[in-house]
Amino acid sequence: MALKQADPELADLRSRIRHSAAHVLAEVVVELFPDAKLTIGPPTQDGFYYDFAVDEPFTPDDLKRIEKRMRKSIGRNHPFVEREVSRKEAVELVKDNPFKLEILEGIPEDEDVTFCAHGEFEDLCRGGHVESTGQIKAVKLLSASGAYWRGDEKNPMLQRIYGTAWESKEAQAEYLHMLEEADRRDHRKLGRQMNLFFFDPVSPASPFFLPKGTYVFNRLVEYVRGLYGRYGYDEVITPELFLTDLWKTSGHYEAYIENMYTMEVDEREYGVKPMNCPAAAIIYASSLRSYRELPIRLADFGRLHRYERSGVTHGLMRVRSMVQDDAHIFCTPDQIGDEVRDFIAMLQESYKVLGFEEIRYALSLRPENRVGSDELWDSAEAALTEVLEASDLKHDVEPGEGAFYGPKIDMFVPDAIGREWQLGTVQLDFNMPERFDLDYVAEDGSKQRVVMIHRAMLGSLERFLGVWIEHLAGNFPVWIAPVQAVLVPITDRNVEYCRGVQAQLKASGLRVELDDSNERMNAKIRKAQLQKIPYMLVVGDREQEGGTVAVRLRNGDDLGALDINEIEERILNEVQTYA
Repeated sequence: MALKQADPELADLRSRIRHSAAHVLAEVVVELFPDAKLTIGPPTQDGFYYDFAVDEPFTPDDLKRIEKRMRKSIGRNHPFVEREVSRKEAVELVKDNPFKLEILEGIPEDEDVTFCAHGEFEDLCRGGHVESTGQIKAVKLLSASGAYWRGDEKNPMLQRIYGTAWESKEAQAEYLHMLEEADRRDHRKLGRQMNLFFFDPVSPASPFFLPKGTYVFNRLVEYVRGLYGRYGYDEVITPELFLTDLWKTSGHYEAYIENMYTMEVDEREYGVKPMNCPAAAIIYASSLRSYRELPIRLADFGRLHRYERSGVTHGLMRVRSMVQDDAHIFCTPDQIGDEVRDFIAMLQESYKVLGFEEIRYALSLRPENRVGSDELWDSAEAALTEVLEASDLKHDVEPGEGAFYGPKIDMFVPDAIGREWQLGTVQLDFNMPERFDLDYVAEDGSKQRVVMIHRAMLGSLERFLGVWIEHLAGNFPVWIAPVQAVLVPITDRNVEYCRGVQAQLKASGLRVELDDSNERMNAKIRKAQLQKIPYMLVVGDREQEGGTVAVRLRNGDDLGALDINEIEERILNEVQTYA
């Protein structure tokens, strides 16, 4: 996830501002904490950080002091001055810092060693700064946390300070507002608040979906299944546990074993599947295939397990147990264009229903290290390019960024507060058919190598739900909301009437709850708003006598008293609009 990309020139300026701000941060920390050891401090997509070896974690008060001192340093408008030094001089300059010595050792012999200074502070650095500190027009320190040196749990724990820096106070204010909004939309908070899911240390980074969250999850799967029916997919179910022979054949054992869960059974090594593609290859290879059968589209909602380090897991966004809306298409080279075109049409349809109107496409072309002939790559890249251009889809071209097994198109969407997420992907694969010897009998009777297409619209459903919850701020469309309406009786004498209304609405297939607790009406409404329930149907003596309900929406709008049949029709129409 990142903010939507700025134009290249502005993005470069922001990167240099943030790199420079990291140097100012390092300068101030060693002034205030003389025993601190500097490590690394790069710019990031939306800010910067610097890792320090210190005896005690930084406190919020420390960050305030550091930020105040940073502003003073920036105000001095010191120029950034870079200089080349010899290896010997560099070693002498950082001899008391084992982290910098390790960085120095990793610099290739044919690469220059440079230091950058502003004022009296100097740091080992490859460059990339603004001309002077005064060009850092706005800076803010955001947080501090632990981080292992080089990201390795076996290495020392450091303290990382995160910050952000901008070319103007206005740009920074806009970003900080986005952070506040992001915190309000945080799917982890909303997941608890709405009784959707939670996490427990007994199964790290693996969500427990509660009944309401399970309903949303399953309804999402049902929606995708409906699309599969219309777009010609067949669903399969494959095992979760395979002999590691399979992963050696596919190449995952060598490249991915550190992220897999393995076990020994009957003195043989097994692996829990982290992806579905080898299983799809086994299904394809299970019988002789003719060109008349192609394309074959196999969808698999199988549960996957991947070992993610605890330092990178994050709510639903990065988990160890997941389900993907995964499918693999086996086709002839001539069918690639049609299959990709149909997939993009299905993806566009689903994104519109789910509230993502804008899509950015990125076409990734052949990397230097790849499998398959140049002729095959020429044909595949041409097919993807033709689909994008014929569909008049503006796209970025990223040379060298394709997978080693084939070119791909990735789909990115901006959410409601401007952050961009990569969700869908379609990838051509020449490697898997080679490894599994996947052929089809062509029209002339010859055996030809099949093309394998990996594709996903939403990707990991857990991650998609995290993104979607934050995009919607928890306000699910009525068709998928786990509770569509809640009845709120004002007094106990209104409860029986509410039960009758609930029975009528539920008979129509609507999901309706009755809050007959002893809480006051305003407390019940507040609870329903926190639960993001679309409709609150309030009933007092007047509504009961008139056969109506007073309708309030979760956004605070008051629709007044409506007849029971009228509110039933309204909700049903809203459901049918999206479902």
